[in-house]
Amino acid sequence: MPSDDFKLITGSQLRAARTLVRWSADDLAERSRVALDRIVQVEAEDGPVPVTAADARALRLALEKAGVEFIPEDIAGVGVRFAKRSGKPDEGLRPDQLSSDNDG
Repeated sequence: MPSDDFKLITGSQLRAARTLVRWSADDLAERSRVALDRIVQVEAEDGPVPVTAADARALRLALEKAGVEFIPEDIAGVGVRFAKRSGKPDEGLRPDQLSSDNDG
């Protein structure tokens, strides 16, 4: 079980985070160095996952490096989202800049 000083994640958070960054379970295994069968087992759980502190930390840090922020439990439950980036936000293209050349 993860130590109390490290934030727990749920299987559903892990699945959602992986989906958010468009990673397969294989991708997460490669980036976190956690065994694929362990990731599959963790993602099958609904509540806090029974993993070692090292595995929990590795999974979480790999996804955080990819830009995921884990939202702790509150009255709405737990979740994930893209982390806020520092600096000036990307404003994208203005309508007059849109063309078939930049469609995609």
